[in-house]
Amino acid sequence: MEAEDRNPPTIYSVSSVDSPEFTRFTRALTRSSVIGLDAEWQPLRVHQPTFPTVSLLQIACRSAGDDDDSSVFLLDLLAIPLPSIYGLLKDVFVSPEVLKLGFRFKQDLVYLSSTFCSQGCDPGFDRVEPFLDITSIYNYLQHKQLGRKIPKQIKSLATICEEVLGISLSKELQCSDWSCRPLTAEQKAYAAEDAHCLLEIFKVFQIKVSKEGDSFGEVTELSFSHLDLGLKEILEKPNSCDKILRTKFSEALEIVRATTSSESSHRVLSARREVPDVSCMNTIPMDGSLLQIVQIHGDRILLKESDRKPKMSRKKGKRKPSESLICKERRSEKVDDWQGLPPWDLSLGGDGCPKFLCDVMVEGLAKHLRCVGIDAAVPYAKKPETRGLIDQAQREKRVLLTRDVKLLRHGYLLENQIYRVKSLLKNEQLLEVIETFQLKIIEDHLMSRCTKCNGRFVQKPLTTEEAVEAAKGFQVIPNCLFNKNLEFWQCMDCNQLYWEGTQYHNAVQKFIDVCKLNA
Repeated sequence: MEAEDRNPPTIYSVSSVDSPEFTRFTRALTRSSVIGLDAEWQPLRVHQPTFPTVSLLQIACRSAGDDDDSSVFLLDLLAIPLPSIYGLLKDVFVSPEVLKLGFRFKQDLVYLSSTFCSQGCDPGFDRVEPFLDITSIYNYLQHKQLGRKIPKQIKSLATICEEVLGISLSKELQCSDWSCRPLTAEQKAYAAEDAHCLLEIFKVFQIKVSKEGDSFGEVTELSFSHLDLGLKEILEKPNSCDKILRTKFSEALEIVRATTSSESSHRVLSARREVPDVSCMNTIPMDGSLLQIVQIHGDRILLKESDRKPKMSRKKGKRKPSESLICKERRSEKVDDWQGLPPWDLSLGGDGCPKFLCDVMVEGLAKHLRCVGIDAAVPYAKKPETRGLIDQAQREKRVLLTRDVKLLRHGYLLENQIYRVKSLLKNEQLLEVIETFQLKIIEDHLMSRCTKCNGRFVQKPLTTEEAVEAAKGFQVIPNCLFNKNLEFWQCMDCNQLYWEGTQYHNAVQKFIDVCKLNA
């Protein structure tokens, strides 16, 4: 599924149970067989024996039978009296007719339960079922795509969205202040997308399952004429085990019923997982395909008593900080704010051209710097070690840009070799670096570096014919560009082709505005 094929959801902010948005929310729950769950909270800045307070609960709903009609409801838990929605949410969390989707949602549930308990809803939430984790879906899709069993992988939600949906899920606002009101439009969009993408990934999974007929199998040799036999007689027949394994689930259930003793025949066996009958929601029953997915792949989150207690430090008491630790803290404060000359300065033996190394926490900043013509590299390895980052920065005379405070505390850091970026958003990070290092941004240098590899472009633009020849076996040029008499550029390092299209002009105008080049 390509990003342009996705329909954006309708976003509703719910801050009162008396609001039209809350009425729409309750109506959407009764019409949804699948929902996506996510939560936002303000991380604790110090070690405290408590859980963070959840500020926002996002619930993405999709109307049954309509894959294009989806909405995301942002429940403001700082404004809504929590006892007024506790019963409704608890019913949703355990309703057997609603499949819940989440990404590592157990931690969210722990914090959510603690938040509701703090306002008198005791006990808090203790389970979510039926539940399906997006990580499990990703591992299933990878297994089917490669046609072989692969080890389970732990990937971020942004990576899964990139690989499954072909979209880039920005995580810039993950650590923003979710306790501050009102929320910005960017925060609302970020929170809604985190929940909505769960439905989109499940949609890909559901299509894949239906195409491949992922079921319990068709009955091929075992018929209902065998139901008058006891289970012992069936198992004694040659190859009978294989036949039973290839029987439909519902018919296997009939075999078990037929072989049950007369004394216990009055017991009703259910094909579904037992769920406490506490839900009073009047929801639409799941259709057959969705029910089958729940039966095969469904899981649940069940909190134990130990999950409700914050993990305490094993240290019995605070130790007095050592001399070396104090020195490291002072050193981190010293390099936190830039002082002195950068390593590319001519007086230090540099070439005078600003050069940066952006670690994984500010990779988006690297692309922005490249767009304004600044040399910005990324680590060689996907998961670089600290020593490797420092070595690369020193060897290439670069300033290492990071948001990781821990990097500032290493004793082997050279002075003026590292800078901690304070801003969260990429545009603000770009302006911060430009101002801190007094970079000169020229309009003619915009889009002069390859955003993919940081390479420089071939100085002479290519004609359409030259671009087609250069792209053979490497890159596909859309046919719609052939009659537009466009100029093409090619990266000298990775051979990536670029052309002066709508995206190019939009990007140039964006950075003219961001860098205030017309001011």
